[in-house]
Amino acid sequence: MKNTGIFIVLFILSTPIFAQELFVNTEPASNMATGAIGFRLTNTLLPSVQKTVLRISPEVMFGLSRHLMLHVNVYGSNAYQPGFKFEGLSIYGKLRILALDQAQAHFRVALYGRASLSNNPINFHEINLKGENSGALGGIVITQLIHKLALSASSDLSYARNNSGHPFPPGRHHDQFGYTLSAGYLLLPRTYTDYKQTNVNIYVELLGKNGSEGEENFIDIAPAVQFIINSKMRIDLAYQHQLSGNMSRLSTQSYLLRLEYNIFNAF
Repeated sequence: MKNTGIFIVLFILSTPIFAQELFVNTEPASNMATGAIGFRLTNTLLPSVQKTVLRISPEVMFGLSRHLMLHVNVYGSNAYQPGFKFEGLSIYGKLRILALDQAQAHFRVALYGRASLSNNPINFHEINLKGENSGALGGIVITQLIHKLALSASSDLSYARNNSGHPFPPGRHHDQFGYTLSAGYLLLPRTYTDYKQTNVNIYVELLGKNGSEGEENFIDIAPAVQFIINSKMRIDLAYQHQLSGNMSRLSTQSYLLRLEYNIFNAF
């Protein structure tokens, strides 16, 4: 009983510190709790020239250890046909390699990677491994947390290959450089007294990509608001808009709704 009380106290004290780095469009250098399983459903509306595309991605997340976590995604949309169809899947992993922790702050560094398969036609120059392209990427992310403010930056290199049933267009570069800059702030509660309090976080993120030869690029801005309920449920609302760029893409703006539920000490 004594150990249980200590655990609850530590949990309550730590929850507001980590809440504001649960970025919506990127992953921080921190990992989910060891032994936890998370379930996500991400719904993205992508207005394009011909129609509005709905892409849905169920996702399962595993906290394998305090250093390693794994995500498995499945993708489906109506992007390239009148009806809804299965597009592909991906596996994402993140390995934390540095953690400098203090009472109300921490600095962390992690390596991450993604491997994806897609059966979509390859119509656009952007390499998007979340439903559009088959391939792989690897990168590094750093996150600095100071009380209620979290800052994070990442860079990665992606490589695209033939999609299932669709060869990669000849003469097009297979690789692209990506980068992000994210900020999150814990808006509510002002005073933290119980882990059942709803957390409200606000975010703004910059997301960019450059072609390997520098001939094409884009940079997006993505503001978001997030609600964390009972420290287990999460609701994300975000809008992403292209600030500048000349890279051909499925859409230059998107609307996101994500639902997430976490089970702690699942294994």
